[in-house]
Amino acid sequence: MQMKIITPISRTIVFLITGFLAFSCSLEDDLESLDDTVFVRHKKADMPAYIYGNGTEKVFLITLHGGPGGVGLGFRSPMFKKRIEKEYAVVYFDQRGSGMSQGSYTEEELTIDIMAEDVLALVKVLKAKYGTDARFFLLGHSYGGTLGTATLLKDQEDFLGWIEIGGSNHPYGVYFANLTNHTRVANEQIALGNSINYWQSVKALVLGMDNTTRNDTDSRKLNFEANTAEKRLANDGVINRETNKADIAFEYNLLTAYWNTRTIQSIERRFFGEINYSDRLSEITLPTLLLWGKYDMIVPATFGTSILENIGATTKELVIFERSGHSPMASEPNLFADEVLRFMELHK
Repeated sequence: MQMKIITPISRTIVFLITGFLAFSCSLEDDLESLDDTVFVRHKKADMPAYIYGNGTEKVFLITLHGGPGGVGLGFRSPMFKKRIEKEYAVVYFDQRGSGMSQGSYTEEELTIDIMAEDVLALVKVLKAKYGTDARFFLLGHSYGGTLGTATLLKDQEDFLGWIEIGGSNHPYGVYFANLTNHTRVANEQIALGNSINYWQSVKALVLGMDNTTRNDTDSRKLNFEANTAEKRLANDGVINRETNKADIAFEYNLLTAYWNTRTIQSIERRFFGEINYSDRLSEITLPTLLLWGKYDMIVPATFGTSILENIGATTKELVIFERSGHSPMASEPNLFADEVLRFMELHK
């Protein structure tokens, strides 16, 4: 166990139908500079995965975006293009109900268990296209960390390692952790003389919230305030601004993405009210890299510490980014890339 502190087409379509029957094109693609798209068809959903980068070693980094309701290509920042894709193939996956995915399923058929099966179906599609010798790392940010945990608890055999960024194995508990974290950071910043009026208002907001039972209204307010708080920390020079972001303005049909986002967020209560993998972390035995911003106001770094202590991996590490909030890949991109590439090189 280790904890470290860091201071400053051509597109080819492949369908996987229910029952995991896959059809793939020739394996004679140029693996050194991949630019492919595959679609996974599983349980009434069609989900695109965009694949870029260097596939000569057939090592693929599958990314799981946050939300629920994010988009896969939201990960594809300049840093991912210039550094991670230079070494490995990166798979940017639009989850069920997100991005450009489509389907005719009901709300009852939109569960984290089925979404975890979708990820495993994606692995089958990638193997069908690139060969059974393809190898995979799994990376999840925020809700993607929760989904990645659910996926590995179903089947971790095909993965070489797990990278979690500001995720939670217990989304319901994030609300209560944030009540404490907001107050702690507010007191710290007031003592430093930073934005005193603002942080006093944060303390007042927390005092007015229910600290015994999570409710949707308070949870949304606190999550909104978390994003505001990180911007305030950046304005005061406590953390870096999130400048390394993907430009996805022309990558998505915005109406489809908006509709999917509204659909999945309308049932997020079920996701956050029922999911708790705290007692099952010991079942995950893959090499694990946990990446957290010291000032993560959305999923506090205490979750990273808890996962480090309870996950069943014998090789595990928590890296804290001193000048980051919820998204260190956007605020400290080069240090982030250093850690990801080091981990993948070590365990590929």
